[in-house]
Amino acid sequence: MKAISPVIRLNPVDDVVIARQQLISGTVLQDEGGLKVQGLIPAGHKLATRAIAAGEPVKRYGQIIGMASQDIAPGQHVHTHNLAMAEFSREHHFGADVKPVDFVAEPATFMGIVRPDGRVATRNYIGVLTSVNCSATAARAIADYFRRDIHPEVLADYPNIDGVVALTHGEGCATDSQGEPLQILRRTLAGYATHPNFAAVLVVGLGCETNQISGLMESQNLKEGEYFHTFTIQGTGGTAKTVALGIEKIKKMLPKANDIRREPVSARHLTLGLQCGGSDGYSGITANPALGAAVDLLVRHGGTAILSETPEIYGAEHLLTRRAVSPEVGEKLLARIAWWEEYCAKNDAEMNNNPSAGNKAGGLTTILEKSLGAVAKGGTTNLVDVYKYAETVTARGFVFMDTPGYDPISATGQVAGGANVICFTTGRGSAYGCAPAPSLKLATNTALWQRQEEDMDINCGEIADGNVTPQEIGERFFQMILDTASGKKTKSELHGYGQNEFVPWHIGVYT
Repeated sequence: MKAISPVIRLNPVDDVVIARQQLISGTVLQDEGGLKVQGLIPAGHKLATRAIAAGEPVKRYGQIIGMASQDIAPGQHVHTHNLAMAEFSREHHFGADVKPVDFVAEPATFMGIVRPDGRVATRNYIGVLTSVNCSATAARAIADYFRRDIHPEVLADYPNIDGVVALTHGEGCATDSQGEPLQILRRTLAGYATHPNFAAVLVVGLGCETNQISGLMESQNLKEGEYFHTFTIQGTGGTAKTVALGIEKIKKMLPKANDIRREPVSARHLTLGLQCGGSDGYSGITANPALGAAVDLLVRHGGTAILSETPEIYGAEHLLTRRAVSPEVGEKLLARIAWWEEYCAKNDAEMNNNPSAGNKAGGLTTILEKSLGAVAKGGTTNLVDVYKYAETVTARGFVFMDTPGYDPISATGQVAGGANVICFTTGRGSAYGCAPAPSLKLATNTALWQRQEEDMDINCGEIADGNVTPQEIGERFFQMILDTASGKKTKSELHGYGQNEFVPWHIGVYT
């Protein structure tokens, strides 16, 4: 058997290779023509394969990830000390890589929950939402009454209910009543209020907030009903009365909410939210391509996947526009990029501020490098539409939603848009969950898997270890998605994650 190379080369034209494990100075890389390592190279980090002069572009994935800020010798560590962000022109050839989708004759199935109106759920929660931060405490008190870890007897007769969750936030007042921030909040709340994974919903307000419940209902075409109730603290007569009213309303809804059964449904009813957090140098090599392979499978089976985190596709958007099914779709994506450039300029920020301290410790250097790895989550199929934050996703196939790169905000928008499973890759060890949608976490490296297996659902580090391909892990993960959608609990669900991770995007100013 041929020994596995200590480095990974991603493209023949690349100027760097990636260390599979820590490399010490003097190590000779036979697969790279006898290249000698100069200095200590941490696992997941880059080293130069040729002499690179200051000002020259540096390539990884066959794409530019930055410019050398000083001369770099062959075998030297390439990182923040000698590689800098630099803008360069990118050609946006709309539709150049569009190809027919090879749909399967008989789509896969999962055991889903079919609502009376035909919507399909992967979970069966009761939700308590708030119109404003001022009603958050009351909403939490209502939900806490039904917590199985505190009051196990309350839901003992309702085993088919996954839980009662309060999704609170810090917004809803001191903002323009006609402005975009309030529109985004209302769109987000409506997406959750109508999410199939909620069997019933309460919306609790204070009463005097800018985000009046009546305005929320009217603007989002929501209507009260047997399993959708709204009320306010001021209208009910105080906090204690509000909590008591909420508890009683949920008690009355429990029997019908519990009366569900799972049945085989097509995978076309699955909508994945694609996330990456705590990314490292392995993310674009292992977990992201493996998730992309699973996305390609899902699209072939008629399902939908949502790529997001606009600052984390910056510098790689030209790869997505090549997959756009029309110039209009490509232009919609570029319009969101332009919005972010203007947004950053107005706030004295830079797109290259995105890589976090953890990203850099894991081997990532610039936003260009991070983005090129991040887009791999989206697989290779056609980009069929682009959505604003929390807009309802109606297209089937691979789509994009404009969100920040901060994972809780991004995933909140995806779930509001209809995602019923979140798939989250991580190299540093993000701990995350997202009620009411189950969240699966993919570890990018085996060291992370061994260290933090209690939070990870699958180890994609086997790819870097040379044991499997991204396609093989992708097939395995696709089955895991089906099992999760059928009711199997994820690691984050077992730990109780989900309520605190509801974070709508606030883009405005307080007044």
